[in-house]
Order: sequence, then structure tokens, then C-alpha cells
Amino acid sequence: MTSTSDSRLHDLFDRRLAAGPDQIFLLAPDGHYSFTQLARMIDLLESELRGAGVVPGDRVMAVAENCPEHVALLIACSRIGAWSCGVNARMSEGEIGAFREKADPRIVYFTSRVSDAAAAHASAAGASASILPGLARSTPRSEARAEEGSMARGIAAIIFTSGTTGTPKGVLVSQAGLTHFGRISAESRQLTPADRSYAYLPMTHIFGLGTVLAASLHAGSALVMRSRFDPADLFAALEHEGVTNLQGPPAMFSRLLAWLNAHDIERPACPALRYLYTGAAPLDMTLKREIERRFGLPLHHGYGLSEYAGSVCLVPMNERRDDTAAGYQVEGGEVMIAGEDGNPLPDGERGEIWIRGTGLMPGYFRDPQATAAVMKPGGWYASGDIGTIGPDGALHVVGRLKEMIIRSGFNVYPGEVEAVLQEFPGVQRAAVVGRKERDGNEEILAFVETDAGARIDLQALDLHLSSRLAPYKRPARVIRLDSLPMTLSGKVLKRKLIEDHVPAD
Repeated sequence: MTSTSDSRLHDLFDRRLAAGPDQIFLLAPDGHYSFTQLARMIDLLESELRGAGVVPGDRVMAVAENCPEHVALLIACSRIGAWSCGVNARMSEGEIGAFREKADPRIVYFTSRVSDAAAAHASAAGASASILPGLARSTPRSEARAEEGSMARGIAAIIFTSGTTGTPKGVLVSQAGLTHFGRISAESRQLTPADRSYAYLPMTHIFGLGTVLAASLHAGSALVMRSRFDPADLFAALEHEGVTNLQGPPAMFSRLLAWLNAHDIERPACPALRYLYTGAAPLDMTLKREIERRFGLPLHHGYGLSEYAGSVCLVPMNERRDDTAAGYQVEGGEVMIAGEDGNPLPDGERGEIWIRGTGLMPGYFRDPQATAAVMKPGGWYASGDIGTIGPDGALHVVGRLKEMIIRSGFNVYPGEVEAVLQEFPGVQRAAVVGRKERDGNEEILAFVETDAGARIDLQALDLHLSSRLAPYKRPARVIRLDSLPMTLSGKVLKRKLIEDHVPAD
């Protein structure tokens, strides 16, 4: 069990600093950073934050891309009891402004050294240089209102949901939930100080903050840190920098396959790699099989979300599955498949995935209405995902409740159709949405992104779909796009597909 001394993010760091002050923790393009070097950065930022009037319950916003300075800021905030609130610097000025209004931060930092986008946002905001070179900071806002009470020191971060189908909300990530999941994630991978994880996943997202940073701090393992995803750099790190762990959304693995194919490489050189993991989006069986064949390792899967500070289900490291199950509930977490009446359904039946446990959020920041809409009696959170429990107790995620299409009186789950589309040669990824018709029925529309240079034979694709899907599940139209709109965490933005390509009836 996690000890009370490891219940906050900075506790994990301080324990590692005491155990191995000279151990290298971050391997960045500009050099290597030991725990002692990072501690000096944290001390400077903690002093600056306190001087700016930051107190427990304040929000400190970071317009950021991954870098040592951002890690130092996260830990400095934890020491004070302030809530870090990260947004990816590659978002537009309007998006960042909307998040800033939601977060009501005392101060905003920009990772201007590693990110031209962050530097541009800093310039537009009139930011000045921080005490820590590589960061810029705004003028502190005296009107910002700190949260008070027992929760003030209990929150580690606000994570904005990706908003793939609706308006993003600010998820309150508890210190206890984040550090608990850091241990669960580290133990599930058997992480040790000898391990190195490739860390491009944004630490403004729960995947990067929990699965990458908190888990590595718990284990004392190192991070090969990058500010953005580059397949060539990733494969170079696998070959030359001793990367043992590789995690990312399915979209990342799709791009890795595309890069290997474009460079006519059958098997990448990865002498130290021992663990592959994907999450944050549905996993396609075709992709899973090809990744496992090319890397020679099982591709593990899990089910998690921002509202649970990480994964509530995981496939154990020693298990190799021939399906896309998201694994079994982890210690401290519970999963229930609920019917429309809120009662549990028998194993094998499809229903909404409800979760509860140590990692569950206290709610959405200053949004009691949104919180009440998803919190259910008994401490359950209604995820909006549809799933089923298999005979072995593993969770299978079917799709999103809001994305479910009703065609001719039948329920159609987009994920099932997308999986069949992605089996077709040349299709890199697919997205399926419904379009309301005047009679109340829904038309099924499919969008596909193809491999570079690939041409799709639509007649052959239609035969492929006909052989694998019932008539009511088949798309009325298949629309090819050069690329599907994606969030920075690897999810398809179906909301944008509908806005840009689905005309109103």
C-alpha cells in the first residue's frame, strides 16, 4: 500500500531525491537532469510562486510542452498546495483564453524555451521572464479566488477533458488518486530505477501526468523526455537510448507503423524495449496484431479516463491476449456495467461503464451541474462509455453512449464499424458518426485516413464491409480525408468531423 508519506506528487519526488540525488531522472535533448539538478529548479520556482502570493487552493496555469521546467513547476505547485492547470501550448489563443477563464489562475507560466507556440502565447500575454530560465510568467492576478477548506491541499491538478464530442470540463485530480495510480502503473509494469520510458505524452493530460510522470517518480525510473512526437526520434531513442517502456494512444502506434512502412523497415531496432502499452482511445485488433508482430512484444491495453486519475482496468504484464480487452479492475478501483435503471447487469450484457474508487475525481471545477450529471448514488461515476464484462472478468469497451447510432431501430456502435474499416488494406484509421435524417432515423457516415500514397478501391471496400457487417451497420457513405482531426492525446475529434463535413438536415 502507498504510505501516507507518498500521498502527494512532491512526496514521490522528495523520496527519490533522498534515495539517489545524483541519479539521472530526465534525459532531454539539451542534456541530462539528475534529481538534485531538478530539485534546484523546483526550489527556485517554489520561492517565486510564494513571492507571487500563490497559496494552497490557487490555480497555477501552465501553457506548456514537455520539458524539465514543466516538471519542476508541477512539483513546486504540489509543495505549496497550489493546483497545476496545464494546457498544451499548441492550442489556439482562443482555446487557451477559454481555459484561462475557466481556471481563474493566480499566475500563468509558459514553457517558452522548448516551444515556439508557448513563446508566442507568452508574448501575446505580455509575460515577463521567470526566475527559472526557459520559462515566462504573467503578472499575478490579485482577483483570483483560492479554493479553501479541506480540499485546498488535496488537489494536485486540473485536467481539462479533451472535448471530442462536447465542451471540455475541468477535472479535479486528487493528490491521493494521482499518487495511488502512480504506484499501480509502476507495479503493473514492474518498473525499477533501471527502466527508461519515452515521455512525449503531454503532461498537461492525465496519460502523461499519471502513467508517465507519477509512475516513474514512484519507481525512480528515468524519462527520455520530448516536447512533441516525432517517429524518427522515437525509433532513434529505442535504438540508442535504452528505452524499455513505450506508451501511447493507438494513433501513435498507427503513425509508427506508417513510418516503418515508408522507410521499408520490417522490424525496428529496440534492444532494451520490454513493455508496450496503449490507452486513451479504442484499440483496433488489426493494429494490435501488426504492432505485436513488428515489435515482437505484446501490446498491453487498459481503460482509464481523466475523471479517474489514470486507469481503472489494466491487462497484467505477464498476460498476452488475443483480443482488445482493457483488462481487469486494479487495486482500489471498481467497475460495474449498469443498465438504464442504474442496476448492475450480468456479465456478458452491454451497458454503461460505471466506476468508483481511490482515483475518482471529487468533481468538475466550479461546475456542480456537470458533476451532478455524472455522479450516481453509492459513489459511482457514470462514464458514458458502453462496455461488457467477459467470462474471465476482463472489461471490453464497446463505444461511447453519446456516439451510439440508432439505425432502423438497431443500436450501432461506431467502434465496431471502425474496426472493420481499419482491417481494409490502406486504411490507417477510421471514424464513424451518425447523421439525423428527417424521419428520425440516423444515416451512418464513415471517414477514413489512408496510408501515405494508398488508393482505396471503393467497390472492394464495399464488398469487405458487406462480408463483415449486417446491412444496418454499413456506412451510407465513406469519405476519404488526408487526415482525421485529432486531439493532442490521440483521440479523433468527432465533434469537428461533424461540424466540418456533416451538413445539417
